Formats: sequence, structure tokens, C-alpha cells
Amino acid sequence: MTIRKILTAASFALLQTSGVHAQQNVHPSSVKYEYPAEPEVREKLEKWRDQKFGIILHWGLYAVPGIIESWSICNESWIERDSTIAYEDYKKWYWGHASQFNPVNFDPEKWAGVAKKAGMKYLVFTTKHHDGFNMFDTKESDFKISNGPFKDNPKADVLKHVFESFRKQDFMIGAYFSKPDWHSENYWWPKYATADRNNNYDIRKYPWRWDKYKQFTFNQLSELMHNYGKVDILWLDGGWVRPRETVNEEVLSWGAPIPEWSQDIDMPKIAKMARQAQPGLLMVDRTVHGPYENYQTPEQRVPEAQLSYPWESCMTLGGAWGYVPGDQFKSAAKVIHTLVEVVAKGGSLLLGVGPKADGTFPDEANERLLQIGSWMDQNGAALYNTRITKNYHDGNTWFTQDKTGTTKYAIVCLQEGENVVKGISWKGNVPKKGTKMKLLQTGETVKWKLEDGAVRVTLPASVAKLQTAALAFSFIAEPE
Repeated sequence: MTIRKILTAASFALLQTSGVHAQQNVHPSSVKYEYPAEPEVREKLEKWRDQKFGIILHWGLYAVPGIIESWSICNESWIERDSTIAYEDYKKWYWGHASQFNPVNFDPEKWAGVAKKAGMKYLVFTTKHHDGFNMFDTKESDFKISNGPFKDNPKADVLKHVFESFRKQDFMIGAYFSKPDWHSENYWWPKYATADRNNNYDIRKYPWRWDKYKQFTFNQLSELMHNYGKVDILWLDGGWVRPRETVNEEVLSWGAPIPEWSQDIDMPKIAKMARQAQPGLLMVDRTVHGPYENYQTPEQRVPEAQLSYPWESCMTLGGAWGYVPGDQFKSAAKVIHTLVEVVAKGGSLLLGVGPKADGTFPDEANERLLQIGSWMDQNGAALYNTRITKNYHDGNTWFTQDKTGTTKYAIVCLQEGENVVKGISWKGNVPKKGTKMKLLQTGETVKWKLEDGAVRVTLPASVAKLQTAALAFSFIAEPE
């Protein structure tokens, strides 16, 4: 069996049993939230909270063999690899895909067009994952897409063209960046073995080496902030790279090794530079709660209850963040139901799609996104620009309201394949006496009455046999 086949199979085993980044990397949301003090950041944050639905694109070396992103080169106990291949040889094999990565069908305008049709409003793109391979034309490293077989392509600086294409579709723009860089000799020093995800030398003994890494990180982030036009979000991953004093019970619950030294990369300095270049920039230093985590990012899950502060669930459309052949994609109805629940609980949904090595989306991903978009075209008003309501949930019905609190929306999620029934009911969020209720999907006014404490809606015969993921209604509600 080839390395590719072994790692593909191992990746699926990991993904199916423990989610996208495997069990050790599904980070719980932080316990505390600190609202940003800067007026420009607050304004940008409110704009972001209106968007509700975004896309995150994991694209890198891992797309070439079609395996889990980065993690297979991390030497931790939960990682499975072919036991006949030496670890150092495996890393060389993995990183060697840089000489094969040639996405000749890369067309970011198609990506942006499909995302727009899906009803998405903001983008997060992986500029660099933990493996250290850069998807932008950094001057700090030769390990980049613009230094391989794709270097002579007019779109060799991939990030530039991705951002430009999504800006044309009026997306808010986010740059994903991994704080750890396993390809950097100042993070994983070749002098030592690479035992786990952390840097592999004692920073207390070699502060000069860590200082080089901090400068390298700062320089790359400066490139992203200065060379690629307007950026709205800096989405920083790799939450174990943090001041040691911020390590708490939450971090310990990940089960990852915790070194005795601090992997502090000086976030205040980075934030000052970034916001001078990009006024109002949202900083998302994932899981390191405080002034640089402007919204929180529970991964591959939806919080159990409504949250009052800004947050987003980042979840995959398939089982993997990046492209893996044979991946199983969620149905459009499943994504819509998740999006409705997330928004009713006060969050946004960031949906992960992994482009293939040739630069195209998998056909099935395109299909799902267009199906989601068809529903959003008719019902998006119940989600976009909304805020939470006190009574946000009754069975399979979820509630939102506009920002003035005047109009409320009830979104009734239906089981997949279920025909719309003639009558629908819910408790709570009673319409104001005499108000008209509209079914967003058709624009029709529907009859309703209050009976035994429940709102009972009668649907017209033209709707009774409709198959849809959910029905959304708008109305003026009685004060709570």
C-alpha cells in the first residue's frame, strides 16, 4: 500500500471518530469574553454580526495527496502513519508535495460566485496552515505556492486573487494564519526531535531563537496586512502558541502536551501593527480569550444554549477541512438546520470547503452550496441582520428578530424528505393581535390564531406539498 493510500485511510479513521482536527484539536469555546474597546473594532464587529454565514477554505499541500491537513506530520500518540516509514522520511515526503502542487484550474472567481450563490457573506482563507506552506507570495520563506510548478502562472500569488475575487462579490475578507509553523527551523529546530505540536526546544535556554521566530511571524503578518488590500478579519489558529500564564483548565482539557516555557509571540505588538494597517480589524486569536479574541470560535459544534456575545461555529461541509477523496458531505438541509440554530443562538456559521489540488471545488460541494443558496434566496431575511430573542426555541422552531426588535421570525425546521404539513404551531413569540404573518418562501400571507397558548398557522393548499428544509414566517410580535 502506498503512503498516500495509508494516510488517506488513516485520515478518514481519525475524522470519523473525532472530527476535523481529531479529538485533541476540537477546542472548546473560551470561558470569558472581553468586548473590544476600540470604536472602529466595535463597528466592524457589528457589521460582521450581520453577515451570519461565511466560508472557510482550507487549501494547501495536503490537497495533493488528499489527506488530513498538516496533522500527519505532528508526532503525537493519536497520529497514525505507516509503521514501515521513518518519521523523518515521512516529513520529507509530505513537504515534498510542494514540487507537485500545480493548480492549473484555479479560478477564484468561480469560487466566489458559488459562495455568493450559497448566500455566504464573508470569507476566511488559509494563508498558511501548521505545516508552514504559504499560499501567498511571502518574502520570508521559499516554501510557498509561488515557488513551485505554479510560479509562472499569472495567479501564482494565490491569496491576492482569492481576496480580489471575493471582494468583487462584496464579501468581508478574513485571513487565516497559523501561529505555529512546523516547517520553520526556529519553531521545530532540526537539532532536536519533533515530539509534538509545540516548539521543540526550551525557549528559556534559547531565547534568541524564539526571538527569530517571533520576528518571522510578525513579518509575515505584516505582509498580509500591508500587501493584500482591505482585510476585515485576522483569524489566528494554533491556540497552544500563547503566553504560558493564559494556560487554564480549558487548555488542559484538550489533552495536548503543555511545555514548561511560554510560547508568547507578542500579540500586543502584532495587533498594533495590524490595526494601523487595517483600521477596525477584527482579531480572532482563537481560544486565547481577552482583547485579541473579538469573537469566539467553537469548532465542529454548536453551543448548547444561546450566547449573548459574538461567536461563530466553524464546521466542515464534509468530514474534513481540506480535500479528501470520497469525503461524505452533509446534506443541504442539515447545513440549513445548523445555520438556523446557530443564528437563533446568537452566532454565525463558518462552513468549511476544501478545494482540490487542481484548484476546483469538488462537484458535490458545488451542488450542496447551490442547494443551500436556493433556500437562502427565499428565506435569508429571517437570518441576515438579525439578533437574538429571549424566547429563541420551541422544539424544531427557532426565532430571530430584526435589530429594532419590531419584526420577528419563526423558522420551522422540517425533517429531510418531509412534506410540509397543512398546519404548523409553536409556543412563545405570539404575534401582535391583528398583525399579518407572511411566509417568506412564497411571499403569501398566511392565517394564524392563538389556541390553548400555542400559535397555530394554517398554510394554503399551494404550500402543503412543498418539500423544503425549513419554513420561515415574519410577523410583529407582542412585547415579551
